[in-house]
Amino acid sequence: MRFWLIITLVLGLWASISTAQEAPATNPDACLAEGAYDADVDYFPEKITTEYTTGFTVEYFNSYKVLTVTRPWNDADEADAVQYLLVQCGAPIPTGYESAQVVSVPVTSAVSLSTTYLPYFDLYGVLDALVGVDMASLATNVAVLDKLVAGELTEIAPNFELDIETALELDPQLIFTYGFGFDTDSYRQLVDAGLDVALVGEFAETNPLARAEWGKFIATFFNAEGVAEAEFEAMTDDYMRLFALTADVESRPTVFLNSPFDGTWYMAGGQGYMAQFLTDAGADYLWSDDEGTATLFLDFESVFDRAQDAQFWLNGNQFWMSTADILAEDPRFGDFDAVNTGGVWINNLAINEAFANDFYESGVAFPNLILADLIAIFHPDLLPDHEFVYYRNLGE
Repeated sequence: MRFWLIITLVLGLWASISTAQEAPATNPDACLAEGAYDADVDYFPEKITTEYTTGFTVEYFNSYKVLTVTRPWNDADEADAVQYLLVQCGAPIPTGYESAQVVSVPVTSAVSLSTTYLPYFDLYGVLDALVGVDMASLATNVAVLDKLVAGELTEIAPNFELDIETALELDPQLIFTYGFGFDTDSYRQLVDAGLDVALVGEFAETNPLARAEWGKFIATFFNAEGVAEAEFEAMTDDYMRLFALTADVESRPTVFLNSPFDGTWYMAGGQGYMAQFLTDAGADYLWSDDEGTATLFLDFESVFDRAQDAQFWLNGNQFWMSTADILAEDPRFGDFDAVNTGGVWINNLAINEAFANDFYESGVAFPNLILADLIAIFHPDLLPDHEFVYYRNLGE
């Protein structure tokens, strides 16, 4: 018995040594030491997969990743695709990708030109790399605001105007932003100034989970795939658990969205992400017959004609805090049934003193929290103990 025990221990030790020699440990957070590069080593043992997004793809190789943004904006076509070559710091740059933007990873200094990216810096533990934002007053993340107070963040788009000189002085390794086309002012200015820019196309997605999956896109630049996969899986599991609650609802209440501005009612498209939220929450969106994803530009009369008897009105003016505020803006709003029956819910519960709204920040990364709020609004019996995160009822 002792003989076989000794043989087993020896074989186990040999296997451990052999495995360690075949697959040496890697540290994706550090640059390779000079002369340490090994073409046979996989420097990205943790990888992402995509399930919901149709806006980007990633291919992994031992020391580099090929990240392709296939839809950087709403009406982008195949020719508009943007490719990034993410090379592990210290490894050689591969050939054959001359048209790709080369980025050394992990990125150590970055700017976020949208609050929707900020939750991922915090979630993935890479806040130290965040050196700039567009406007700090638009953010709600406490850790980000603490960095601003500590003098560790620079605003490069104060008052909504991009300051190229400040961006150049800051000299970040990468700027995360969005674009509505290659010739959009901000994107073109940044590129022409010689700054490296990563286009994030989450806003073009029509599914809440697809929008959230762009967090994985951001993760690839920081070699944070492991935590990104784990966090996304936990979030989607919760989303699908909540979605299952509404599968057999007997009635689906009617809903309309938003409010007019300067005479135009900006109604969400029938196939957009908010429409998907309402469907998943067991509601009937009154403009679901619209086959587009783009915002609809309507007048008051056409909205009233269709929605006057609707049970719920969501996402109106962010400054409304009571029914009195609604009627003060336009007395005609009082003719909607939803106003008179307590059916108005505004997504401004998580708004701070500067009126920055976390619904448009963390809500992108955590659509499960939005879905839970919506289900509690439409079907309170399904979530009787729910504590609202983003929505406020103006009838209370």
